[in-house]
Amino acid sequence: MATLGNPKETIEILNKYNFTFQKKFGQNFLIDTHVLDKIVKAAGVTKDDMVLEIGPGIGTLTQYLCEAAREVIAVEIDKTLIPILRDTLSAYTNVTVINEDILKLDINKLVQERNNNKPVKIVANLPYYITTPIIMGLFEAHVPVDNITVMVQKEVADRMQSGPGTKNYGALSLAVQYYAKPYIAANVPPNCFIPRPGVGSAVIRLNLHKERPVQVSDENLMFRIIRASFNQRRKTLVNGLNNSSEISLPKEIIAEAIDELGVSPTIRGEALTLEQFAILSNVIYNKMNS
Repeated sequence: MATLGNPKETIEILNKYNFTFQKKFGQNFLIDTHVLDKIVKAAGVTKDDMVLEIGPGIGTLTQYLCEAAREVIAVEIDKTLIPILRDTLSAYTNVTVINEDILKLDINKLVQERNNNKPVKIVANLPYYITTPIIMGLFEAHVPVDNITVMVQKEVADRMQSGPGTKNYGALSLAVQYYAKPYIAANVPPNCFIPRPGVGSAVIRLNLHKERPVQVSDENLMFRIIRASFNQRRKTLVNGLNNSSEISLPKEIIAEAIDELGVSPTIRGEALTLEQFAILSNVIYNKMNS
């Protein structure tokens, strides 16, 4: 069995199976052992842990996770990679490969059956186009998770930890920070992958909050307000909410709610903190239900 993590072994295994990269799956495989070590370390994987790996590819990071964890469940959407994973992971008895789309998999059921509903650690090297749906899907399904450590495009990692008034601040920043505390564990240049992506990447760890940092009457409503506030960034908050099909309230009621928040009537959504969005959504919730 080849120990992966360097260009030579990676190219050999790809050639052995005549593997062709699928653009639709956004495949970029890691070829840097230092980065692989950093990911496992950032996730804090120990022999007590069950790790859910999303998108194992040819099993490079999976090998490292198998060495560190009690058990690894690797979910891979591309069926052409399954025979390769059988080969590269043949030395490990603590790994299960599932050929499935992670967005369609019942992760709660999996965690219940395989880990007695105890929190798992999630590790992934995610393609850019699907990063947000996967992370939001994990949050919204309320899967028992200790932390999520993911390799994402650098710009996405920056967005996840940005604060109000910065150009990267947006709906993703607020959603991530509502569920977790993000921190960037490593920046990863394009030459650490095969094929080389056109942009830099980053490893970001999301530590899930034990308790939400803000209390809201209606989570769904808060996120509708957040999305509406950033859909038209240049518009004032009152106009952004008024133009949104998701918020069905007269403009004067929206203006009243913003006034109750104690901020300028011409404020833009990008200036509000998570706490202010929570207060605003509670005020709007009360107005909608009175």
